[in-house]
Amino acid sequence: MPRQRIPKVLMALAGLAAAATATTQASAEEVNVYSYRQPELVEPLFAKFTEASGIAVNVVFLKTGMIERLQSEGSRSPADVVLTVDISRLNAIVEAGVTQSVQSDALEAAVPANLRDPDGHWFGLTARARIVYASKDRVADGDVTTYEDLASEAWAGRLCTRSGTHPYNLALISALTLHHDEEFASGWLEGLKSNLARKPQGNDRAQVKAIHAGECDISLGNTYYMGLMVRNDEQKAWADSVRIVFPTFEGGGTHVNLSGVAMTKSAPNKANALALMEFLASAEGQEIYAEVNHEYPITPGVPTSDLVDSWGTFDFDSLDLIDIAKARPGSLRLVETVDFDG
Repeated sequence: MPRQRIPKVLMALAGLAAAATATTQASAEEVNVYSYRQPELVEPLFAKFTEASGIAVNVVFLKTGMIERLQSEGSRSPADVVLTVDISRLNAIVEAGVTQSVQSDALEAAVPANLRDPDGHWFGLTARARIVYASKDRVADGDVTTYEDLASEAWAGRLCTRSGTHPYNLALISALTLHHDEEFASGWLEGLKSNLARKPQGNDRAQVKAIHAGECDISLGNTYYMGLMVRNDEQKAWADSVRIVFPTFEGGGTHVNLSGVAMTKSAPNKANALALMEFLASAEGQEIYAEVNHEYPITPGVPTSDLVDSWGTFDFDSLDLIDIAKARPGSLRLVETVDFDG
């Protein structure tokens, strides 16, 4: 049977179609993100970035194992950018060798020097304070003043908190250790444990729910959760039952931590990754963070939202965040030694 010949015109059309497909694929702009941040906190930012730049943002939301995943994927990793919370996590990602240094005039202008890695491996994006949620009905103004006082017998059976091994609490314990010493921090943890109304459990919002239910009177939590609860029909009653109190360390300020961003070592879309990082630190990106996430912008001149303003003002503690990150292993050891979660 004779072989059929494909007409030259069809071959030409097929070639044009293939070329068009290749061109479309080559022009498709994207950036890939691994995120420890919750979807509702970052998706509005990504949508605005895509609208402004035309660059699609593909996100993998993770709860654990980011470093292990990046190490396993190695140079084949599709991730361009990582978003995470807590200075110890930012520091751990850098120490794991899965990030690269970024040089950017825009980032250096937007992010204060004390809120970014000196070698450009990570940049802070927002700040949040670790505060006390106090029952409006059962805790008077002025009853809570310092973190140290939370271990006093006055709070016996009245305190709720999430796990002592959670990064948010470990950072607070690390700061307390740096303000005092490990012996003091160990005694403080023992006192805190004896004041618990129940075993550590749940997240920060679960503690406010427990206050609303009368299970405890005070809890530790991050400021931005108040904003999330106020805008949630089911959780608004929890928020209405408490007030935010800004404790300080003796001789210090209120404990503050960060969310931050870093570029991965493999970053296949490096230019797009940098564009996203610069947008997140820009005035426009910071305003979205302030309004949607109820966090404190780190870019000078960007105001907080009206809701955040209504919570009051406080003085940031002056401890170096890198020092807090490096103290994390010792803090974890203390938590395990006193069996805080047991």
